Amino acid sequence: MIQRADTIGVFQIESRAQQSMLPRLKPRTFYDLVIEVAIVRPGPIQGGMVHPYLKRRQGLEPVTYPSDAVKGVLERTLGVPIFQEQVMQLAIVAAGFTPGEADRLRRSMAAWKRKGGLQVFEQRLVDGMGARGYDEAFARQIYQQILGFGEYGFPESHSASFALLVYVSSWLKHYEPAAFCAALLNSQPMGFYAPAQLVGDARRHGVDVRPPDVTVSEWECTLENRGQSRNDSDGSTPSFPALRLGLRLVGGLTEAGANRIVEARRERAFTNVADLAHRARLDRRDLTALADADALAALAGHRHDAVWDVAGIERLPELLAGTPFDEAQPALPSPTEGQDIVADYRRLGLTLRRHPLALLRRQLREHRLATADDVHRAPHGRLVRTAGIVIGRQRPDTASGVVFVTLEDETGATNVIVWRDVGDRQRRELLGARLLGVYGKVEREGSVVHVLAGHLVDLTPMLGSLPTRSRDFH
Repeated sequence: MIQRADTIGVFQIESRAQQSMLPRLKPRTFYDLVIEVAIVRPGPIQGGMVHPYLKRRQGLEPVTYPSDAVKGVLERTLGVPIFQEQVMQLAIVAAGFTPGEADRLRRSMAAWKRKGGLQVFEQRLVDGMGARGYDEAFARQIYQQILGFGEYGFPESHSASFALLVYVSSWLKHYEPAAFCAALLNSQPMGFYAPAQLVGDARRHGVDVRPPDVTVSEWECTLENRGQSRNDSDGSTPSFPALRLGLRLVGGLTEAGANRIVEARRERAFTNVADLAHRARLDRRDLTALADADALAALAGHRHDAVWDVAGIERLPELLAGTPFDEAQPALPSPTEGQDIVADYRRLGLTLRRHPLALLRRQLREHRLATADDVHRAPHGRLVRTAGIVIGRQRPDTASGVVFVTLEDETGATNVIVWRDVGDRQRRELLGARLLGVYGKVEREGSVVHVLAGHLVDLTPMLGSLPTRSRDFH
């Protein structure tokens, strides 16, 4: 799962940069995860350590060491310094630093962008390594890598601690996907992905996700028994629960109101919307939020009927509150699928119905816009036109102005790279579009596929009133 970059929601390895690295590095052991966590950092990237490590790991470049002493320090990372401790050890074994000098080097690496100070070590490293038989090119290379670590490098112990959390998170995602998704939703806001993407990913992994419902939902997302099983890769069929979305996802609903719903429900089931409103002491705001979120379906039917019921609830004397009245229910039309989807996004930030772009696919086809699935099957170098809802924009400090955009449609996600010149020229489309069209070229490296954007088009008007949410610029 990790090697495929199937890591949405997984601690530390869910970002675009990590998901791009995982299929290249292909972690096989726990220590591979330690390296994975540390290598996608400004230090190793700016120090020029990433590509040499990958080439050596893939057998495309020989692993060499200038001495047995250096081999002892760098053997576990194929001759490339990746951790802060290795830089300190190199200074000691190759340049003759004392432990005290190496510790001062470590502190300078952490502070040099603010205070400077690394330059004083350059000549000391070069002279020390020269005196011990290392050529000057090797010494200068080590110094450049030290400058990279000054940007941000991980200690090995820190990375190992993170790697343990990566493994535990991945285990939970694979074997208990419903519980994993529920925990992420209950911890929002956090991470790179909004609830819509977390829920969509869980459903693609076979999780039965159920909507908020005042008759069963708690404030938090919870697990429910599901009378089904899934086939696992080893041939067994372990059952796993369904995920019930909590009332916390209903936009505009107060936590206090939700807690009163749960408390009243423990006494006895609700009979109708008026009974719910009275016993849970809900005001018009809470009732409207629940109706608009379709969370009253079990009591009132479809959204339009629920809104009608809520509108008919008046402030009554205590004696009459909650008392049903014989009143003919008007035959209100059911919402269209599009209306339901718009309302889902407005109140929940997600939908369990079809993806919004499924409704627009015919129009998108008329504009010759390919799906994400089409893009993933396209060969390297193919010119493509595609579009998707923007679910993330990331502009890492180490990317020299490059923006990484993630688009989503009903078939999956498309990763787009927007170079600085395109981003500067089309800043409005890049930053403002919710539905973004991209004309560009497919770049494929193994299972990693990107679209290099050449032109951007804001297609947001096609969405109509559909509000979408994304996480931008992590």
